[in-house]
Amino acid sequence: MRHLRNLVDVGREGLCVLLDAADRFRDRRGDPDIERPLAGKSVALVFEKASTRTRVSLEIAVAELGGHPLVMTSSGSQLARGEPLADTARVLSRMVHAITFRTAGHDRLLELIAHSTVPVLNALTDSSHPMQLLADLQTVRSKFGRLDGLNYAWIGDGNNMANSWIEAAGLLRLRLVLACPKGYDPDQAMIEAAVEQGASIELVRDPIEAARGADVISTDVFASMGKEQEQAQRLEAFRGMCVTQQVAALAAPTHVVMHCLPAHRGEEIEDAVIEGPNSVVWDQAEARLHTAKAALVWAFGHDG
Repeated sequence: MRHLRNLVDVGREGLCVLLDAADRFRDRRGDPDIERPLAGKSVALVFEKASTRTRVSLEIAVAELGGHPLVMTSSGSQLARGEPLADTARVLSRMVHAITFRTAGHDRLLELIAHSTVPVLNALTDSSHPMQLLADLQTVRSKFGRLDGLNYAWIGDGNNMANSWIEAAGLLRLRLVLACPKGYDPDQAMIEAAVEQGASIELVRDPIEAARGADVISTDVFASMGKEQEQAQRLEAFRGMCVTQQVAALAAPTHVVMHCLPAHRGEEIEDAVIEGPNSVVWDQAEARLHTAKAALVWAFGHDG
């Protein structure tokens, strides 16, 4: 039994194996002879936060792997009425074969794992988003043929996505420059851990510094789910952090621009950039399906 709390649970070698599996699932989608490793198994997809790409990718992934996806939302379950998370974990563990959990505090994910006897996968917390990073890495590798030797730039909030990019940089020993406004830095402990693993990580305040020579530029909304009440304050703090055509022009000629969506066009990214020739946003979104399959198969103890 394997839990996916963060990318570190997969490890460097496991990450490469998982991405290889995701490529096979992508290339063989629709093949009637493809294996169905989740046949006879049910997976509870528990959502305490709204979702489009995560829900669609996971629900289809489970079904195409031969399993039965069971979608649970807070409003449609006893979670909204205050049932202890530990009780939910115990009950689900007796009925399903795995659980994916999209929630706010990372502590809630860890509590569910502590009381679960089946694999649990992190489908997003406020601290990390490993399943999105798997899709991002598959997209980058598909475009460049490799992950190492590239210059990665993160522009915007030091949020869960930034933290997962830092974690990936540590595992794969990547060069990553993060441009975040003061007061919105990513997790410093994660940065230190990644550097100890061999990553090259630099934290700057100017998006131009991050974008110059970058092969990969990534960004996200400035006010993630649960931070909407800070929207006005954040828009002021993040002034000048938008990925504009002028900023992207500083990147390497063959660069790609990524956004995990949904996007607030004109705030963190210009419409002309997300719709431009260097955008791989839609490939990135599709990759959520292929990497979801790989993550699920990994959680059940297989390599894909």
